[in-house]
Amino acid sequence: LPKRGFKSANLKFNDEVTLADLEVLGAAEVDLLLLKQAGLIRAIAKNVKVVKTGELTKAIKLNGIGATAAAKAAIEAAGGTLA
Repeated sequence: LPKRGFKSANLKFNDEVTLADLEVLGAAEVDLLLLKQAGLIRAIAKNVKVVKTGELTKAIKLNGIGATAAAKAAIEAAGGTLA
């Protein structure tokens, strides 16, 4: 029999945002609700992660949002923080 992979049912609640999206958004503090209102993530998203695609020049504070190691370094280099 052919082997079949497993796909978690919780994947539909995960979403990603790029540094370029955060740069265009232009907010000093970013949280899940703000990203949903801006249309950058789906309405059912519960877990959001920032990925390093693009550049960030403004200091941004992330509340309740994760980031990859490279994105975290870029955010902190621009003067931002992760909470």
